[in-house]
Amino acid sequence: MAQVIAGLAPDILVLSGVDYDPRGHTSAALNALIAAQGYDLPHTFAPTPNAGMPSGVDLNGDGMAHGADDAHGYGAYAGARALLLLSRYPLATDRLRDFTQMLWRDLPGAMLFTGATPEQLAVHRLSSIAHVALPVLLPNGADLWLLAYHAGPPLFGNHPDRNRNRNHDESAFWSHWLSGELADKPPLGPFVLAGGSNLDPFDGDGLSEAMRRLLAHPRLQDPRPTSPGGAATANADHIGPAEQDTAAWDEKQGNLRVSYVLPSSDMTVLGSGVLWPLPGTPLDDLLTATGSAHKPVWLDLSLN
Repeated sequence: MAQVIAGLAPDILVLSGVDYDPRGHTSAALNALIAAQGYDLPHTFAPTPNAGMPSGVDLNGDGMAHGADDAHGYGAYAGARALLLLSRYPLATDRLRDFTQMLWRDLPGAMLFTGATPEQLAVHRLSSIAHVALPVLLPNGADLWLLAYHAGPPLFGNHPDRNRNRNHDESAFWSHWLSGELADKPPLGPFVLAGGSNLDPFDGDGLSEAMRRLLAHPRLQDPRPTSPGGAATANADHIGPAEQDTAAWDEKQGNLRVSYVLPSSDMTVLGSGVLWPLPGTPLDDLLTATGSAHKPVWLDLSLN
């Protein structure tokens, strides 16, 4: 992974699936590996996640209140598979806007799950992992706001209605926030929304209209990054543009576009892509060796 990151040489990097470590040992170890490859991302931030954090309530309706699916976000232990932000430039964590603890019921038009009880809704958070926004301090003195999140998958566990609807609303949150419909208002300047929605605009089992609505938001632009590998490995049932896929899953499920980097509409996109080479190439072997089904998505941006 460190070799892949160093090869991409990002100014800002959002990683998901990294266990939460408030003491910074994980990010320090990863940074050391990246530095050994000749690159440095000295500024890091690990948002406190919902994953694995006990809710004290039976959220999945199985009669118990201490399972992985009863946590504020699914996780067998506190902080499982969380977010890690890395940057060449300082991160203004003192101006952090953290929406991770927002209750699901407080989202405008929330698609709450069938049979939800008052006890569940009193503690049930919207975010499966984390939803945060914070400024990156650029060398010219300007702020670039980084909006980062990671949503849970739409189907798992014994309550698919709950998980599918929650996944929908985790991306719908950004549409509402960017439209100024929440008490906390979005920044007026440039920003980038980056993360994993676990939601394809056309394919898969999720409620894809939430993703299509977000991609069409007037404050955002969708560069539609592509790769040769995604185009070459789509299954026969694929509906959306296969070259835009970001995750290589099995033939039955098919590949999906579930990771996004979406700049604000006032920025200029100089280049974009999904790092997914053709099968059998050395770079493809390197990516496969990371053990992740997800492919890196990159953008080259300019502030107007």
